[in-house]
Amino acid sequence: MDSVRSDRNGASSRIPVALKILIAGGFGAGKTTMVGSVSEIRPLQTEEVLTGVPGADSVDGVEGKTTTTVTMDFGRITITEDLQLYLFGTPGQDRFWFLWDELSQGALGAVVLADTRRLADCFPSIDYFEQRGTPFVVAVNCFEEQRFAADAVGRALDLDPGVPVVLFDAREPLGARNVLIELVEYVARRQLTAAGSR
Repeated sequence: MDSVRSDRNGASSRIPVALKILIAGGFGAGKTTMVGSVSEIRPLQTEEVLTGVPGADSVDGVEGKTTTTVTMDFGRITITEDLQLYLFGTPGQDRFWFLWDELSQGALGAVVLADTRRLADCFPSIDYFEQRGTPFVVAVNCFEEQRFAADAVGRALDLDPGVPVVLFDAREPLGARNVLIELVEYVARRQLTAAGSR
């Protein structure tokens, strides 16, 4: 339902619908990068230097990574004048998973970032959203030349039929925006299907 307000001159303006979206995935998959690239406001980031404690952070496949998200990332993007998305990037390491339940409250859906160099790292995120019935799309972050097609990634992750898998580069704002639109459209399709089956 649209809300309308009037300014001092009597002109009406719409108050956009605000939706909460989670950006999830394994350590080093590109969550902070995606939120930062697409946010129209200065993103809130809670990056800290890796501990260096043996066994605390596996950097296999992401050897150049020196920081990690310890709470969340936050950004905002306006899709249309009637729709704004508030983005909450989740921490990727197991030791910060106690924050996920709080972050996921009220979320419309989620984007699970997948890095094909460490594909197994996105399984915990997929399991989390499947168990809670939260709609999600899988976005394969193409850091380099992508060697796998979207359908091959979907099969490797054993996704339910219909779960979208898209290829994108988290550093590119247009690609990140398109992933978010894909999620919103997927949630809308699910809701229409559920309404039609009643």
